[in-house]
Amino acid sequence: QAPLVESGGGSVQPGGSLRLSCTATADTYRRARCLAWFRQAPGKEREPVATVTPGDGSTYYADSVKGRFTVSRDNAQNAVYLQMDSLSPEDTAVYYCASSPFGTNCHQSARVRYWGQGTQVTVSS
Repeated sequence: QAPLVESGGGSVQPGGSLRLSCTATADTYRRARCLAWFRQAPGKEREPVATVTPGDGSTYYADSVKGRFTVSRDNAQNAVYLQMDSLSPEDTAVYYCASSPFGTNCHQSARVRYWGQGTQVTVSS
């Protein structure tokens, strides 16, 4: 069973919204001190989008998504979500869920323990 499985990607027009979900195995979620969303656009490096700590729910957002995206977690469901509003073509990318055993700076990919398989988000008119 994969440690992390994303869902919810798709195509949307500019200004639209999408909600991504990521479900972890119980063991993966229990071991995670931080859960994160990253994205990778064609021809670009993978970049952090948002993180949330399962414990106290503290969050981090990349400047490019602040005020538009909201990350949340559901400890009972072993899940993390990314609500994306006011989407623009620049948000087009494959979005990856990630878990880290580190409670700080898990927006750094070197601190990621597990990656999901990715889900495509396309914003286009």
